[in-house]
Amino acid sequence: MARDPFRAAVARIRHHHRSRPTAPSSTLAATPHPCGRALGLIAVVVFGAWLGLLVVGSVRTPVGPMDTTMALRPSLSGGTKINVAPLGALELDSHIAPVRLDVQVDRLDPVRSGALVQHPERLSGLQQEITADVSTGTRELAVRSCVAVVSGATALGLAVYRRPRRALAAGGLALALLAASGVSAYATWNPESVLEPRFSGLLSSAPSVVGDARSIVTDFDVYQRELARLVTNVTRLYDATSTLPVYRPDPATLRVLHISDIHLNPAAWQIIGSLVEQYDIDVIIDSGDTMDHGAAVENGFLDPIRDLGAPYVWVRGNHDSRITQRYLERFTNVHVLDDGRAVDVGGLRVAGIGDPQFTPDRSLPAQGAAAERMAGMRLASALRSQEQAGTPVDIAVAHEPEAARETDGTVPLVLAGHVHHRQNELMALGTRLKVEGSTGGGGLRAVQNRKPEKVRASVLYLDRATRRLQAWDEITLGGLGLATAEVSRHLPEGNPPGATPSPIRFG
Repeated sequence: MARDPFRAAVARIRHHHRSRPTAPSSTLAATPHPCGRALGLIAVVVFGAWLGLLVVGSVRTPVGPMDTTMALRPSLSGGTKINVAPLGALELDSHIAPVRLDVQVDRLDPVRSGALVQHPERLSGLQQEITADVSTGTRELAVRSCVAVVSGATALGLAVYRRPRRALAAGGLALALLAASGVSAYATWNPESVLEPRFSGLLSSAPSVVGDARSIVTDFDVYQRELARLVTNVTRLYDATSTLPVYRPDPATLRVLHISDIHLNPAAWQIIGSLVEQYDIDVIIDSGDTMDHGAAVENGFLDPIRDLGAPYVWVRGNHDSRITQRYLERFTNVHVLDDGRAVDVGGLRVAGIGDPQFTPDRSLPAQGAAAERMAGMRLASALRSQEQAGTPVDIAVAHEPEAARETDGTVPLVLAGHVHHRQNELMALGTRLKVEGSTGGGGLRAVQNRKPEKVRASVLYLDRATRRLQAWDEITLGGLGLATAEVSRHLPEGNPPGATPSPIRFG
């Protein structure tokens, strides 16, 4: 009897399913969802492109008299950020795109700024020069950024997927995203954003110092003259340091460079470095007010201290905060003195105390001279304890002369600053008080003054055996805009007749 056709068909289907290979359940579970694959690819592309931009996506380019570094960074809001360390930054709402343009101002090039001084007529074309420099830099940055994002996304894609096709897809998608960002930035470009910048850090006071951008645009001729004056002043100050004479020291002499009240003037570091080299300085002593506001954003200004070539002794001034002090304590060549602490450095024993007041903090009432005298008494007590312990101090340091006067009779020499002019006094009980002027020429605000403040520092010569002051040279630079330097030799009272100060002027 013939078999039922229906049963025969069912049997064939069952046999077919039994004979087909079936995928293991684990393999089916491991197959990702299409949305998951897409999100994973996007994550690889974004992270790889970011790594590429971070590693190789920046260019160094001149912009006018400045050297800058330009870079693109991922951002939700776009815009442009210009960093001017250590002063702060300004931000512009220049475009809307998922990338931000970062511009880091590295330094003022002395050759190009000097050319502006020698040929002030070039200032009339400075705006066009800067525009051309920025255009050149952004074109180079665009090419470099394309290479960076494609390379970064492709490399990460190859590392994650281990398939060349998927890696190339990641690189292509990264390039497409960058192109879309560029189109978005171009379409939303706002040239008027330069008139409404947002300032941060110390630059937050910039509108009150230089006027707002609209006044610069409407009164550009006035701004141009001021720019020429500032560039001329700064360049001449650098030139003046090169005229200082080379000193041939006696090998038996200890040489101490006393500086004070730099007030955030970056030109001071070149002057100090020149003096350290020319006078073969053993120790630098800074009697405070190195900063202006004591904010953390200022800390980068202190980094050149690492490379001055001599141990650096520092006490806190009334413009230096505890933040400043903690930052300096990390430096291996810096000795921060406070609360009468003493150190042996460069063949000398030095003790000091920080200023008890921090005047930029307006939330605290000023304590006045009474607080300074109390700090001086604490320092004097520490000096007497050192004497009793058989480790007498050779030099004491305080920022405020009012505090320094309290050490009379406990130490041969005490150094101070604060008042921005020199004082030399042999006090009643035999201690010599030496107050230094401003090594920063009054600080950055000096560039605004019609009559610039002079730059002052002193080299102290001490006998290596007795560690007593033998003589000192007062170095005075003419200040911003005055290319003169004066060095005058002074001897303590009681030295042989005829040993008088001998000023030497260089112009």
